[in-house]
Amino acid sequence: MASAAKFRRSFPLAAGAAALAVALLGSATPFARAAELKIGLSSEVTTLDPHFFATGPNIAFHHHLYDSLVDVDPEGRLIPALAESWKTVDETTWEFKLRRGVRFHDGSELTAEDVLFSLERPAQIANSPGPFISYTRPIVARQAVDRYTVRLKTAGAYGALPLDLSSVFIVSKKAAANAAQDRFNSGAAAVGTGPFKLVGFRKGESIEIARNDAYWGPRPEWDTVRFKVLASDAPRLAALLAGDVDLIEAVPPADLARLKTNPKVTLAQHTTWRTLFWHLDQFRDNSPYVTDKAGKPLAKNPLKDVRVRRAISKAINREALVGRTLEGLAQPASNLNSPGIFGYDAELKVEAYDPEGAKKLLAEAGYPEGFGLTLHGPNNRYINDEQVVQTVAQFLNRVGIRTRVETQPLSVYFGKARASEYSMALLGWGSLASDFTLRSIVGTPDPDTGWGTWNWGRYSNPTVDKLVRQALGSVDAARREDFARQAVKAAMSDYAVIPSHHQIATWALRKGLDYGGRIDEFTYAHEVRSAK
Repeated sequence: MASAAKFRRSFPLAAGAAALAVALLGSATPFARAAELKIGLSSEVTTLDPHFFATGPNIAFHHHLYDSLVDVDPEGRLIPALAESWKTVDETTWEFKLRRGVRFHDGSELTAEDVLFSLERPAQIANSPGPFISYTRPIVARQAVDRYTVRLKTAGAYGALPLDLSSVFIVSKKAAANAAQDRFNSGAAAVGTGPFKLVGFRKGESIEIARNDAYWGPRPEWDTVRFKVLASDAPRLAALLAGDVDLIEAVPPADLARLKTNPKVTLAQHTTWRTLFWHLDQFRDNSPYVTDKAGKPLAKNPLKDVRVRRAISKAINREALVGRTLEGLAQPASNLNSPGIFGYDAELKVEAYDPEGAKKLLAEAGYPEGFGLTLHGPNNRYINDEQVVQTVAQFLNRVGIRTRVETQPLSVYFGKARASEYSMALLGWGSLASDFTLRSIVGTPDPDTGWGTWNWGRYSNPTVDKLVRQALGSVDAARREDFARQAVKAAMSDYAVIPSHHQIATWALRKGLDYGGRIDEFTYAHEVRSAK
């Protein structure tokens, strides 16, 4: 599977900031001899239960404590993890051979029973705000052939199962049986096989972990790692420059020019899988944040009309959004996944900025004077996310859609958005396959199958659903990708969502550290090294 291009750069220091940087950083201990790493996180880790809430920040951190059967390398390629190998026994049966001698943090050995328990557990968790069941529901039968061999059966041919399982962490059956979130957060149930063990978790503030010296994989360089939640850009950057942390993710774009000239700082950048797009309410006749120009509720929901959705897309100047609001740290999007991701359709072109065409479409749909609309988005999750929402509101105002903006912290926003409380809401999504993305984002919601778990607008299109099923059911990779591209084209032609842009991630490190970055934007302490 191809991946987005990666590029890393180190920059010499700023003359204007040199004196300050030397004062702040000059006395640091060389990192080749350091035993502790301090990382500034841009988003909160909300739980240490690896099956409760499938958000990027949670999953990224969980990789320190837990392993999955199959993993993904920095470029998005599948690699062995707890499973040394896997194969199809027949078109509906997969066999996974486990590594022998892998130990959980409590010293007990990993066995097939722990794997079966972990694959069953997501479906047993109630009230998950972001469930993992879309990854496990294809499995209809599980079998421990022996202590180190697992066979998984799907209802039909399903070529995507190994990639699905890269998102499901394996926990100790003994430690996690009947465990609620508080037992994971306290550490009692947070017993994995990962490169680090939990030392302490203060939700919303900090996490401390220690190296697992019995880890089956490459030995991490760091004895201890301290994560500090620094959701606001300015404090996160200040913490790096003050030496309070050694690495930060999600570097504020406005500070990149200054950091490029700082000889005590190294920047790492990587194009990523994350695409930002707009969900539109397509299931209610009266949408809560759609009004006439006077602010009164409309008799019908204009967002259910494909002409209106297309008008909104045409009204957005993506080139200006990327160049100005995002300061070049993104690419305009035509797909729901980034270029190079499995199933990306290169034939789809970025929607041309056409405000006059947008006005014409609105008139054809019966809204020549436009209507009122409130845009919702987070203000602490994506690159310049609040500014992105404000900029798009300005574009819509220019074509007659009188637009208001409401942004919220992620901890508030996600819950309300997942409950479909908004009419037009911003979401970022990353996946290593387009059929996976479509299943979660625009697949007809179905709690029994796990489809549409992030389909905030409750879009439904039988043609898209059928093509996604055909893609996921194809064991042949070429055939699967062809169906995936057809599904992408069908969904985008119907403006199931409005794609905006693909992000470019930036990390800043104190001189003496090296991090290659990842296509998934994750920050892994075990992949940070002392520079050679």
